[in-house]
Amino acid sequence: MSDSARDVGQTDTRDSNDSNPPNGPEKKKSRRPANTAFRQQRLKAWQPILTPKTVLPLFFAIGIIFAPIGGLLLYANSQVQEIRIDYTKCVADAPSDSFGDMPGKNIEMAFKNGSLSDVQPQWKKETGVNVNLTKDVSVSTTICHLRFSIPDDMKPPVLFYYHLTNFYQNHRRYVDSFDAQQLNGEARSYGDIDSSKCTPLKVNTTLNKPIFPCGLIANSMFNDTFSSPKLMNPPGSNSPRDYAMNNSTNIAWASDKDLYSKTKYGYQDVVPPPNWHERYPNGYTAEDGPPDLKSWEAFQVWMRTAALPDFSKLYQRNDDDTMEKGTYEIAIRDYFEVTKFGGTKSVLITTRTVMGGRNPFLGIAYIVVGGVCIILGGVFTATHLIKPRKLGDHTYLSWNNTPAAKSSGGPASAVASGREMRPGEA
Repeated sequence: MSDSARDVGQTDTRDSNDSNPPNGPEKKKSRRPANTAFRQQRLKAWQPILTPKTVLPLFFAIGIIFAPIGGLLLYANSQVQEIRIDYTKCVADAPSDSFGDMPGKNIEMAFKNGSLSDVQPQWKKETGVNVNLTKDVSVSTTICHLRFSIPDDMKPPVLFYYHLTNFYQNHRRYVDSFDAQQLNGEARSYGDIDSSKCTPLKVNTTLNKPIFPCGLIANSMFNDTFSSPKLMNPPGSNSPRDYAMNNSTNIAWASDKDLYSKTKYGYQDVVPPPNWHERYPNGYTAEDGPPDLKSWEAFQVWMRTAALPDFSKLYQRNDDDTMEKGTYEIAIRDYFEVTKFGGTKSVLITTRTVMGGRNPFLGIAYIVVGGVCIILGGVFTATHLIKPRKLGDHTYLSWNNTPAAKSSGGPASAVASGREMRPGEA
């Protein structure tokens, strides 16, 4: 480049710089975080040094604490008394003329005293029984009678559940199929429900009315009904006596009750879900209008979807009276079909302790964790005593380990850096 061209370039550069003179020293742009303790990661932190003196006592302490807790949990679990009776095939297999023995596989029980032979389960069915649901509605159904013996007294509270298997209330579409505002009493319009999450049971397109309550959960509500257990051989009497259970209050959670209110719909504004047709063959009427979801706790219990395909839901309870040992009978109106999805249904009568219902998993888990910690503590202690390792010994670092010689018979040759020596190097 010629000198004249270089001079012109320098002149242009000076002119462009001088056109916007800086007011002060130019600051260099930087992406470095601010010089603070937080941004530069200089905050105080606890950096424990794990030594045998600190780790080994910790293993033994966890074992000593967890194992007794697990034992107490198992003991509390053993105090729960319960009996579960599977009545899925009552309509198909139970005799209709008199009580017959049930298969032993249909019974599960846990009592302090007594065995499965003491329960003596029996069943019987009545077909074609007309049942009045209301004064204007009657249906023909099958009633299943279960008779069983309780070998020991059951202290209150005594809880009565129905138990279903292989029913997936946790399916993503099923769980989301309801309208919270409708359940809370609001009179949602046809358009509101049609655009809601109640798919696929939102509205009745023939009558141009919304479904109340809409959605899959409400439509599939469990509708078998159970009588209170009846003691057939009460002491000192020849007449059967009911063990009265309450199935209308105190079976739903208080938090669930807050989600429901009496609906503002009129009976002519909505239609019932399709599966409720037997209960409402002519739809909602002036005498038998939409149900009051605020006071219908059985509905609230069903609407709380279960996390697993096998679950139990509370149906009725007795919080005051002891369920005396003896022979009991339960009458079940059998409506709910479970064979279509390969499931089963059972009745479950149980007590509880301060730790809840019967479930040994937590106690077993505590004992296993405690036992494993004690075993590991013993193994590590023996290793430390027999072959101790010096704390902070640099010879254990990988780059300080001498690699084996490649040639057989030749001595190993390496330096502390781990690099093999070449021929001629010393």
